[in-house]
Amino acid sequence: MTTDATAPAGASGAPAGWTSDELMTVNAARALSGARTCFVGIGLPSTAANLARHTANPELVLIYESGTIGSKPTRLPLSIGDGELADTADAVVSVPEIFNYWLQAGRIDVGFLGAAQVDRFANINTTVVDRGPDRPEGRLPGAGGAPEIAANCGRVLMVLRHSTRNFVRKLDFTTTVGHGAGPGDRERLGLRGAGPTAVITDLGILRPDPETAELVLTDLHPGVTAEQVRAATGWDLRVAADPVTTAPPSEAELATLRALKTAGRSAA
Repeated sequence: MTTDATAPAGASGAPAGWTSDELMTVNAARALSGARTCFVGIGLPSTAANLARHTANPELVLIYESGTIGSKPTRLPLSIGDGELADTADAVVSVPEIFNYWLQAGRIDVGFLGAAQVDRFANINTTVVDRGPDRPEGRLPGAGGAPEIAANCGRVLMVLRHSTRNFVRKLDFTTTVGHGAGPGDRERLGLRGAGPTAVITDLGILRPDPETAELVLTDLHPGVTAEQVRAATGWDLRVAADPVTTAPPSEAELATLRALKTAGRSAA
């Protein structure tokens, strides 16, 4: 398993020239190919969505919960309140309008979320974590718009780093419903969208089984084994019979991603 500072080896044993974080972000951007509109969470989802607009999907309309529609930032935004989002947007509306008219009315194709904890049914915790006996609970940023995004977008993509700390057997707190306890839960709760359709990590891609709604490892990144992914997962992860290997990042994808990050660091 590689870290962000170490590129995986290519077939020849030489460094492939990209990090595991870059590979994760590129694959997350590729997952937005064909989407029209994307409700973007900040952090890793925002990086991937902005990369997608420069590579896999130039026509993608980025929507942030602060009220910006069609933002075209020249650098990675620091938060949903970054002025760059408003300055480059096609329109800026109120937060109630974004949620009531655009999101909750089912007008957005894809929601893109991060997470602190994910369980086998792609439910999310971003509220609080149990830090063990005699220690105070760890407070996280909270829900934000994630519950409404997961409930109302046509489908949901998730991106986060893969470890037993993040992929847990049982959430410490359920902030956002993915597939609940399994098939039929979204319909029972009145959630209109398809829910999470892919969880993209620095090791591979997990997708819900059509019958059980449980996450299954379907794609492996170059140089990663199924055993590595299972060891980094807090439950007995199922693996597809013949998982595919994702394509390495292209030079253009890497150059664009690094330019966005460099511009973002300059702004900070």
